[in-house]
Amino acid sequence: MRNTSFYIATRYLLARKGSTAVTFITWLAAVAMMVAVAAMFIIISVFSGLEDLNQDLIANLHADITVKSNQGKTLPNIEKATKILGQDKEIAHFSKVIEEKAYIRFRENGDIANLRGVDSAYIFVNPIHQNIFYGTYPSFKYSNEVLMENKLDNRLAIPVGEGADYATILMPKPGTGMISKEEDIFTTREIFVSGVFPGNDQLDNTIISPIELAQELLNLPKNAAYQIVIKLKDPTKADEVKAALLKSLGSGYVLKTKKEENAAFWKMINTEKLFIYLIFALVIFITTFNLAGAIIILQLDKKEQAKSLISLGMNMKSLRNIYFYTGLLIVFFGIICGLILGTVMCYIQINTGFFKAGSNTDLPFPVRINAMNYLIVSATAGLFGIIVARLFSKVNKSHFKAS
Repeated sequence: MRNTSFYIATRYLLARKGSTAVTFITWLAAVAMMVAVAAMFIIISVFSGLEDLNQDLIANLHADITVKSNQGKTLPNIEKATKILGQDKEIAHFSKVIEEKAYIRFRENGDIANLRGVDSAYIFVNPIHQNIFYGTYPSFKYSNEVLMENKLDNRLAIPVGEGADYATILMPKPGTGMISKEEDIFTTREIFVSGVFPGNDQLDNTIISPIELAQELLNLPKNAAYQIVIKLKDPTKADEVKAALLKSLGSGYVLKTKKEENAAFWKMINTEKLFIYLIFALVIFITTFNLAGAIIILQLDKKEQAKSLISLGMNMKSLRNIYFYTGLLIVFFGIICGLILGTVMCYIQINTGFFKAGSNTDLPFPVRINAMNYLIVSATAGLFGIIVARLFSKVNKSHFKAS
């Protein structure tokens, strides 16, 4: 009897309905489900692409492991620490870094910047030199040669390259006492910008300079550093290497992996993805009301046929299954066609980059198609569709009594 119910349901869906209105409502439900599924699949695939893009950006901005002091800013026993790191066979490169806020002034313009002083090995840990807009990465021949974030450079209108005018960087001095002139408040140095790099949320207003400049401005010893950033030969072993280094370096240091350094960032990304999923799940849920309407209209349209089937001995369970299977067929049609449509749209975007991330950028929306996206969308649409089809396929025997 189950096969009979499924066969009749198939005929109800594919054969001509009793009226044009019933046909229209049935296929409207199917098309609405298809569009909702395709939209959800495309949006989730875009977020998957954004995750990959952010991972690539962070890979070039953050080290596999970062070493900081457990107390204060300056790393203790830095000679001992660098010796231990140099002997570790899992470490490919490491670099000393000093990071501090400073004030940049050029003619009448000024702004607060994040000064990141690095040594010459920094590019082996974070290859930021590969993303320079124009100009060159500092040669480290001069301590006052800097690389500046693009938006900061534009706001200050600082010329770039050799022979350009110098800007002034000011670092507040610690201590107390009477202030009679600017030199009592700030340590100042003249700097020139050798190149400009693109910024993002984590590198806005950043200046990258030789570590000697930061040491001079902060009046620190020659070998001092606030942190050591580490590039591993195998980044997947970050947790293992971190545990080993903690034992070797002792309790005076705090070590964080790339994942731990960006925990808040990834939490934000995952929260946004969850909200987008919930919004489109709600869209699919609302779309299933079209399915409910189609099942109800089909029941009314096929009322006389239902009476005949009951007269021929069909029980109520099998009759309900006819409408239930019809609803399922509409849902599965919508899911399959929606996933196909969504996949085609995603591949068009991947191959052509037609849709841009903004009106003032050439960056296309990133898209990544994976099996999990198919599973999430299918499960969401299927769950709502099955529930609605089951609820609205229930009919009472009294509806088919002869009048």
